[in-house]
Amino acid sequence: MSSLAGRTAIITGSSSGIGQGIAIRLAREGANVVIDYVGAPEGAEETRQKAEATGAKAIVVQADVAKVEAVRMLVDEAWKAFGSADILVNNAGMEKKSDFWETCEDDYDHVLGVNLKGPFFLTQAFVQRLRAAKKPGRVINISSVHEDMAFPGFATYCASKGGVRMLMRDLAVELGPLGITVNNVAPGAIATPINTSLLEDKPKLNALLANIPLGRLGSVDDVAGLVAWLASDEAAYVNGSTFIIDGGLSRNYHEQ
Repeated sequence: MSSLAGRTAIITGSSSGIGQGIAIRLAREGANVVIDYVGAPEGAEETRQKAEATGAKAIVVQADVAKVEAVRMLVDEAWKAFGSADILVNNAGMEKKSDFWETCEDDYDHVLGVNLKGPFFLTQAFVQRLRAAKKPGRVINISSVHEDMAFPGFATYCASKGGVRMLMRDLAVELGPLGITVNNVAPGAIATPINTSLLEDKPKLNALLANIPLGRLGSVDDVAGLVAWLASDEAAYVNGSTFIIDGGLSRNYHEQ
């Protein structure tokens, strides 16, 4: 029997990259998957087809996680389609590069809206339904090594991910008595479409690889495998932790 058979997972931002990989992996483990997207639907449809090819059931929902009414609708659609939703993967995220002294309010609102407000209110809607049904659940946030590591030029991103770290710690305590665990997965440099410019810039890529002890970028499958484990019964006693998945990058400090 598949490890997630009979369960339903909502994965935000799952039309490409890490989110798509997570949705397909959870489907392979037997979960029904709710594929959330904001922009073009083609990627979400590709995720659905690949998820259903594993034998799982999947639906596609367009929902902007920065809007409270949209995340409530997303949870409602999951329950309507599958009768429950017991795994939530807060994956949707974005970044905007700018010097701190030039960062505008719109960029701040956009980044914090997607990266922090979204997980806050989507998790709230997810938990409200579980609490009413007296059911346990799993919340897995795709954070970043930058919930701890400084990233000059990306103050809004670091602030949002630092917020997700503390939100996870608080909710692990607050929701634990309900049987709901909350954990973060914090990727480092992962080979995804969002990093295409890095992958094509050989000097910059080689400089980065020199700082990663394993000597390679992470893959979407690396991250998806960790998420699948956290969603499984094997991780039933894991709560309130961040799992760094960066090949050792954040530990690779050198004295000058």
